[in-house]
Amino acid sequence: MSDANEKSAGADTSSAGPGAPGDLRESRSVASTDGTTIAFQTCGDTAARPLLLLHGWAQSSRAWGDELLGRLAETFRVIAMDLRGHGNSGAPADGYDDSRQWADDVAAVLDAEGVGDGDGAIVLGWSYGGIVVGDFVAAEGTSRLGGIVLCGATTSISRAPGGAVGDAMLAAGKGAMDPNPKRAIAALGSFGADMFAQRVGEGQQRLFGLSLATATHVREALLSRRVNNDEALAAAGVPALVIHGERDGIVLPSAGEANAETLGVQCTFYPDVAHAPFLEAPDRFVADLEAFAAEL
Repeated sequence: MSDANEKSAGADTSSAGPGAPGDLRESRSVASTDGTTIAFQTCGDTAARPLLLLHGWAQSSRAWGDELLGRLAETFRVIAMDLRGHGNSGAPADGYDDSRQWADDVAAVLDAEGVGDGDGAIVLGWSYGGIVVGDFVAAEGTSRLGGIVLCGATTSISRAPGGAVGDAMLAAGKGAMDPNPKRAIAALGSFGADMFAQRVGEGQQRLFGLSLATATHVREALLSRRVNNDEALAAAGVPALVIHGERDGIVLPSAGEANAETLGVQCTFYPDVAHAPFLEAPDRFVADLEAFAAEL
């Protein structure tokens, strides 16, 4: 373990959850450049290719679920990050509109885990996580990366095609900030239901709970940004995989098409899947990630 890793490992260490037998799951944290604590989970063989998972708006690293993390840990060294303001990370009053700060958060986690130039990490952004992928690439380049994966992702908050969102997201963005708790909870409940084209049981409840647990000022700040990372992503120069549900009403399928075009690849569409392909079609999702990594 590197010195940086030892310094960041002050959080609890616990056994892997269901679906990852025999795997050691560790909870860690590191201070970003502005002093905000950034929490993350790690699992898998430390000699395997790093896979950094960046979750979406009003979620956390728990969104992926223990079973999926365990399956991914069979192939990858998984690093699942809590974005600032989410999960166990710090939630400062401001700093959410600074692309450089988002990039610094990601860099701090990679530094803490000793992931450096030439290590060929795959960075995967789901939903809002796609914006953070772009923030990182724009500021830091791709010297540490072997590939980029976008899953149901938006890459901008603007009129750019890669930022096209549906009515479900627009309604949630407005309702989730309502000062009336009943209306805010109802909006987040509808948002959670709209993420899925089919029932996925516990996973659906988990995502709803994570939305409720995210502070109102964080929900609002993330959606108040104006950012477009298309230019940086177009110049990334690393292999890419774009996955999108055909029935996604949160981030529209047209955004997946646009982001794939920006990255110079074809969009991989999942039929009868909405905004969370990793929960609605986990077998295909894992297989597609493994196949992508095998070609790097």
